[in-house]
Amino acid sequence: MGQKYAKEPWKRFSIEKFLASRKYLYLPFEFLLTPRNAINTIPPMKKIFLITGIFFILASCGSNEGDKKSRLEQLKKERDKLTEEILKLEKELTPENTVSVTKVSVALITKTTFEHFIEVQGRIDGNENIAVNPRNQGGTVVRILVHEGDAVTKGQVLAELDALVLNQQLTDLKNKLAFVTDLYNRQKTLWDQKIGSEIQFLKAKNDMESVQNGIATLEEQIKMSVITAPINGTIEDIPIKVGQLASPASPIPAFRIVNFSKAKALADVGEAYSSKVTVGDEVKILLPDLNRELKERITFSSKYINPTNRTFLVEAALSGSDVHYRANMIAVLKIKDYSNPAAIAIPQNYIQNSRDEGHFVFVASEENGKKIARKRAIVPFVSYNGLTEIVDGLQDGDKIITAGYKDLYNGQPIDY
Repeated sequence: MGQKYAKEPWKRFSIEKFLASRKYLYLPFEFLLTPRNAINTIPPMKKIFLITGIFFILASCGSNEGDKKSRLEQLKKERDKLTEEILKLEKELTPENTVSVTKVSVALITKTTFEHFIEVQGRIDGNENIAVNPRNQGGTVVRILVHEGDAVTKGQVLAELDALVLNQQLTDLKNKLAFVTDLYNRQKTLWDQKIGSEIQFLKAKNDMESVQNGIATLEEQIKMSVITAPINGTIEDIPIKVGQLASPASPIPAFRIVNFSKAKALADVGEAYSSKVTVGDEVKILLPDLNRELKERITFSSKYINPTNRTFLVEAALSGSDVHYRANMIAVLKIKDYSNPAAIAIPQNYIQNSRDEGHFVFVASEENGKKIARKRAIVPFVSYNGLTEIVDGLQDGDKIITAGYKDLYNGQPIDY
């Protein structure tokens, strides 16, 4: 490109044709690419255009920031003008000495009883819930005499185990007893006649007594070859089947008997409440399945903390014989841990909170014959069931604003 400028004399340069061809847009770049020894050959008029184009490009690149600043100033002026017009219109629409009144609802504060409860989920169980297994070494079940749901009494036979071997041993021992008894009687007759030795007499007597003791032991074992009910109650479960081996060491019991003449509610309470729950505390027991709620007292509070889940066991004996309890029925225990018979309690949603002002509510106040909303700082204590006890800031007889308080400000005129 530089060689082209060096060879051409630029004698036929026309400004009109140059502008019409829009080549002036590329002149700054051609000028920058032109060799230094060829610049002097460029006509004066074209040099002017080249320098002007370069200056225009540099100026346009640096004017963006200035345009933004000027645009910002212009927008601020328009904003101020609009604000001024808005205030002017508001002043015209609201005559002097006229103040807007906000419609609200109020409630009279009175002292009431406030109670706090610890709520835990538990279950229902009978005072006597027994897993029944054989009393001896066990054996094969040959007969089951009861069914699930049957009422049984203490000592009633529930099932029979295979005792064939024991019965055969008992028969053998009885036969042996007859033989040794006969020997003893004969030896005793001779001994009474001063015939024979004392050792023979004592040996015959010992053999007879030994067999008698063996028979007594075997008969006791045969008695234990049946499974009997240890308590009065109802058969709730019979996991064992005929032909299976029943053993006292089995993890699955042969029978389960439950006596619900005395039922109780059990629950695991967190370790954090160990100092708040004691025997005699009032407890409300909710039975969701029966839609019933009972008021009872804590009858047992364990002194042992379960290391696995960090809880301790509490129990409450249940009254109400008309309630049909079932084992493992869900029960919600509400244990009272705090009560104030003369407390000021308000719904939690009336309380507002500010980072600078803390907790506050709005109360209605009459000043100079006008109803005014006043912001009142409060000190909340404990909350339960949607209510919060207020220990400072409110008094008996205050009128708290219950509706329309969200957009109020301190001193705003109100009506209710």
